[in-house]
Amino acid sequence: MRHFQIESTSMNKTNFTLFGLTILIIFLQAMIFPPLQALEYAIGADLSFLKQAEDSGFSFKDGDQTKPGLQIFKDHGYNWIRLRLFHTPTRLPNDLEYTIALAQDAKKLGFKFLLNYHYSDTWADPGKQYIPKAWEGNSHDQLVEAVYAYTRDTIKAFVDADVLPDMVQIGNEIIHGMLWPDGKLPENWDNLAELIQAGINGVDAGRSNNPRPLIMIHIDKGGDVQATKCFFDKWHSYGINYDVIGQSFYPWWHGSLLDLRENLNFMANAYEKDIIMVEVAYNCEPAEYREKPAPFPETPEGQRQFLDEVNRLMLSTPHNRGKGLFWWEPATRRGGWRTMFDRDGVAMPVITVFDKYARH
Repeated sequence: MRHFQIESTSMNKTNFTLFGLTILIIFLQAMIFPPLQALEYAIGADLSFLKQAEDSGFSFKDGDQTKPGLQIFKDHGYNWIRLRLFHTPTRLPNDLEYTIALAQDAKKLGFKFLLNYHYSDTWADPGKQYIPKAWEGNSHDQLVEAVYAYTRDTIKAFVDADVLPDMVQIGNEIIHGMLWPDGKLPENWDNLAELIQAGINGVDAGRSNNPRPLIMIHIDKGGDVQATKCFFDKWHSYGINYDVIGQSFYPWWHGSLLDLRENLNFMANAYEKDIIMVEVAYNCEPAEYREKPAPFPETPEGQRQFLDEVNRLMLSTPHNRGKGLFWWEPATRRGGWRTMFDRDGVAMPVITVFDKYARH
């Protein structure tokens, strides 16, 4: 009996120690990765040029009323803003100071904020991923450190300005990698994984003890199951923690609405990640479909029909994994085919798509 009691005591001590270690691990994980709130449905727009337009004197109107552009989007149910950040832009406005100022304006109106790192001085997309001039000639290890330090310092700047992003996108449309040639795919997958991990680590270092922003990985294959599978199967083999799959969907490049539906179903079932169409747009006048049949008329009303249908597909994504969409560049001083405002700055029908969801 005595022997049994000694073993029981020893066992209890062991179990208690293991229990204590388990609690400690859970506590430390909670400190490093605080629990995330469930991602609300994002009714979003990339408004990276809006401040430039208004600073140059361009006015946006909702009907016959002139209003701040951000207010117009807020009035029509938009709850997220996406802003890109270039390292040292020379011809574009999207540097750190400009982006912080626009984020502050948006936060005052209650918008949530997605920060889009291009890790370039200019546009980064599937056809070009230029290394910032300040990083040219760096070795891979130096680039990893540069990505980490730059991300850390810029996130800290947003924290200091009281506009910590709610979500951070590490790279833009990185189907072919980023920071070429070091992180170019398919030949440099290991390098790319280390670069992205460095960006994520930089977010964590810069945010200090503030809640961790959601992390998005963004490619441009909204209607392409095979390309999406090829990328994310390989990406997931590295075991790097992230939260949201971001996709671009422009139908003249990325497939039909049925292709989009098929890929949404695939991603939701295969990866168990939330999904956002972080770039969608359609033309308000003939542009991409001059010589082939269009899924919708390239008119202001056709724009509205397109966005309404893409939103319907997002809402029907399996397991409630479809978490929203962002229109790309609806508010610029130059107007253009994909804007939501005509050349006089008057909002077109597309801006009303979410009224029925947001108004009560």
